[in-house]
Amino acid sequence: MAEIGRELLALPWRAVLERYPYAEDFFQANGLGGLDFPSPSLGRDIEALDEDILDDVGISREELAENFLLFIGRMERLKRKSASLESLTILGGRRKDGEPERLDLTIRRGEVLAIVGPTGSGKSRLLADIECLAQGDTQTGRTVLVDGRKPTPQERFSIENKLIAQLSQNMNFVMDLPVLEFLNMHGESRMISGIGEVAGRIFEHANELAGEPFSPKTPLTQLSGGQSRALMIADTAMLSTSPVVLIDEIENAGVDRKKALELLVQEGKIVLMSTHDPLLALMGAKRLVIENGGGKTVIRTSERERENLAALERIDRKMQRLRNQIRLGGAIEYSVAGYFAEGEER
Repeated sequence: MAEIGRELLALPWRAVLERYPYAEDFFQANGLGGLDFPSPSLGRDIEALDEDILDDVGISREELAENFLLFIGRMERLKRKSASLESLTILGGRRKDGEPERLDLTIRRGEVLAIVGPTGSGKSRLLADIECLAQGDTQTGRTVLVDGRKPTPQERFSIENKLIAQLSQNMNFVMDLPVLEFLNMHGESRMISGIGEVAGRIFEHANELAGEPFSPKTPLTQLSGGQSRALMIADTAMLSTSPVVLIDEIENAGVDRKKALELLVQEGKIVLMSTHDPLLALMGAKRLVIENGGGKTVIRTSERERENLAALERIDRKMQRLRNQIRLGGAIEYSVAGYFAEGEER
């Protein structure tokens, strides 16, 4: 039985709509839109429905009442944010050679963990273990804890309010909606109040992240790979209820990766990313080195590395200006060595 309970059916239809304005959508979706429900209780109205009408839509009175309660229950769960997760812990399993993986690593809210290692070392396998909140039941034998405890079956397998969101290297849209319409639709599906303002801010952030700007009316299917990734990073940061975000090689996305990480962190996410990029690797408080399918060591970012990060960011900004110059049809006729040797502004 749905969480809302049978008492909902004892209310008149007008009271049901005042409490749950989307209730009418259920009847419309079932081919029963526009019906008059005049009695003192919705349950009586359902009991009084004409048999021919129910036969036309292929549902019994009992199924209609039961499905309505389930629908309201699911919609209410969508309105609730996932429980605030303070930490995620990864306990080692076994390496590719069968040897024990000596790993006991905790990442806390607002932290970024970089996962580094050669191609084929097992970075993506680690992200997959985290995504499914492995409990010794994957090929690696790893265990993932939430706030120091084993996740409940609902936390592992629930479709609504998942704890883990993953941004893969390829983002392909199948809906041909304009960008802003998509964002509004996503927000409405999550019962976000004031979605127009929220969608506008998501769009602005996405344009800041993208290497090439796009308009609110741009169809999703016309977005470039970088634009698609930028849109989904902003959407995940501001609309997703998942407190943990997994990112696979964001450096290949054509987005402003520093701003992307800052946006996710300021929204209180726990961020884990596999990367080969030294700039990204040094942005995290620590990085996990993967070798032969297992965690080899955890390196905490040192003060010297943070100083190097500042220098890398200056170089990266200059590289970005060069990319934009080439993208816009410019020529690089000046000394590149001198360009990088001089100050921040040319």
